[in-house]
Amino acid sequence: ARVRLAAPVDEATARWAAAPLHRDGEEIGWTGGDVVARRVERLGAVELAVRPLTGTGGAGQVRAALLTGLEREGLGLLRWSREAAELRQRLAFLHRAVGGAWPDVSEQALLSRAEEWLEPELGRARRRADLGRVDAGGCLRRLLPWAGGEAGRLDELAPERLEVPSGSRVRLDYTDPERPVLAVKLQELFGLTGTPLVAGVPVLVHLLSPAGRPAAVTADLASFWADGYRAVRAELRGRYPKHPWPENPATATPTRHTKARAEREGRGGG
Repeated sequence: ARVRLAAPVDEATARWAAAPLHRDGEEIGWTGGDVVARRVERLGAVELAVRPLTGTGGAGQVRAALLTGLEREGLGLLRWSREAAELRQRLAFLHRAVGGAWPDVSEQALLSRAEEWLEPELGRARRRADLGRVDAGGCLRRLLPWAGGEAGRLDELAPERLEVPSGSRVRLDYTDPERPVLAVKLQELFGLTGTPLVAGVPVLVHLLSPAGRPAAVTADLASFWADGYRAVRAELRGRYPKHPWPENPATATPTRHTKARAEREGRGGG
């Protein structure tokens, strides 16, 4: 819209003419990245006078302001330790792969259920800094399906680590909710012909060189031993001659050590 004809109006006239729109009271909201409490005198949408308040007002208003902050800036306002972030990823995987009582932990879903998992911490918070002290992982556990007993199967269905044939317990990566990733040195999987399953889903195996660099990726370990291993062996055994590169990995002994160390340990064990 464009104003083509106007006349100045002083404050007294405006107050008289728009008296029904006059408001004077406390306002608490999320402003500039934090909870702000002000006493505001308004005439409709026009702020006539603003005075900051030292307190942060009623708990309900503060809670609403904090929820607004979470909606605007995201759940990153909470304290997400490595364990908390991994728990959320594991739950996202179970929600997709198993479903049922396993909760949706997407941003929108968690915000819509804030009262179920963020209380009483949210009710005690008064400002942004308080949100930063909230342990998101501890709160998130409140959404586990305790009632049906499924919560006790979390580590069975979506374990943090998976034991491989060498005896190592390797951490699983649940960053992709479609399937977990197992990144492990190739020699540690000798003798394993079937792809490991997590909640019935084959993991995506990242096979690493002895130096820990990616050598191959497969979701079908048997096919890799039969077809892909020969090329990897030809490429890497010259670079890592101290490590075993058997012609038939499906029947070889898994190890996380060099050939010399494995032989020494074998003699010592005998």
